[in-house]
Amino acid sequence: MTDLTAGQATEPGAARVKSVQDAYMDMTRRKRLYGMVMLVVFIALMVSGFRVADARNAGGFWDGIGNIFQFPGEVLSEAGQKIANLPGLMAKFLPSLLETVNIAAASTLLGALGAVMISLLATRGLAKWPRLIGLFRRIMDILRAVPEIVIALVLIFILGGGPVPAMIAIAIHTMGALGKLFSEVNENASLKPVEGLQSVGATWGQRMWLGVIPQVAPNYLSYALLRFEINIRASAILGFVGSGGIGYDLKNAFSWGQGRYDEVAAIFLLLFGTIVLFDQLSSHYRNKLIGEG
Repeated sequence: MTDLTAGQATEPGAARVKSVQDAYMDMTRRKRLYGMVMLVVFIALMVSGFRVADARNAGGFWDGIGNIFQFPGEVLSEAGQKIANLPGLMAKFLPSLLETVNIAAASTLLGALGAVMISLLATRGLAKWPRLIGLFRRIMDILRAVPEIVIALVLIFILGGGPVPAMIAIAIHTMGALGKLFSEVNENASLKPVEGLQSVGATWGQRMWLGVIPQVAPNYLSYALLRFEINIRASAILGFVGSGGIGYDLKNAFSWGQGRYDEVAAIFLLLFGTIVLFDQLSSHYRNKLIGEG
């Protein structure tokens, strides 16, 4: 009798287990189906997009793919023949490299200062005007959505060529990018120091400076150093549109073509060495800041 009762009691439990298993397998099959559909759609979009781009590309992609190593081969061949000139050429372009680094440093500093302010105004619990949080967030979206090169082209039309338009363009984009990162850091800050300062009559600026900034400064500096690396590359690229720096010299060397490829190689070596150097330095200090933070 006892065995029969136990058997009857286990039947509903076994039925529930089987029901859960069936539901799980059904859910797994649906997820696999959805995944396959998404994969097919993605591949179709990639293929169609590639075919449209290839049709509009001058000469076609498949016709030119065989020449992909031709230009690097010509540069390396000429640089090898004139290898004795490379140290002198690197010294010649060093001032332009320093100008590029200065553009990146100034734009990172200005952009980071603006990002600190706009991120505090866009953080819930810290904003001076809570009703305008959405407005400041949309401003950050716009600032980082517009590429630096577009801003630089507009500023070159207004201000003329040179490093100033590049610096302003990179600073504007940096403000939007760092503002987003800084606002996320701000949301993890403790509000207890802010509330304590508010209870003794501190102004909004004093609450931010004394209650929030000390908590988030290591992460701020870490993100700013990372952005500095990115801005070095951006300032070199903007030189191609007449914004000065070593990118402008690289554009001129490209324009001359064969006979000046040793200059192209020297500029590439300078850029590569600079980016690697600052990458290692900023990584070292970022790790220290995060560890101490």
